[in-house]
Amino acid sequence: MIEASCIFCRIVKGELPSEKIYEDKNFIAIMDIMPANKGHVLIISKEHYETITDIPEKLLREMIAVVQKIAKAVVKGLDAEGLNILQYNKLVSGQTIPHVHFHIIPRFKDDGLRINWPQGRYEGNELRKYADRIKVALK
Repeated sequence: MIEASCIFCRIVKGELPSEKIYEDKNFIAIMDIMPANKGHVLIISKEHYETITDIPEKLLREMIAVVQKIAKAVVKGLDAEGLNILQYNKLVSGQTIPHVHFHIIPRFKDDGLRINWPQGRYEGNELRKYADRIKVALK
């Protein structure tokens, strides 16, 4: 399903311009117009799913294979020394476009880009309590 108001759906439909570097029946990869680093690529599902928890598992497996393919091309094509692969879910996490997508960001020595978060700590038996809650949800 395509969402008429979604920027990525509009790109998929050809209503908005993009610099496409890859396309298959389920996904496109485009250059990010506001890159974290030059060469930043987005892999986007052609069907509209808001988050990674919404996309069907089979399609997600295919998407990860495309992410790997594009990541290899970014490293090779740009002589990148490393890369970051990021994926956000919901506004609270930093997802600004509610359409499942992955960021591939090439990294270079001394590029100045920092992706940091404060180092949290568990107290007492909090670690086990959080782990137990997740284990229960897995059943």
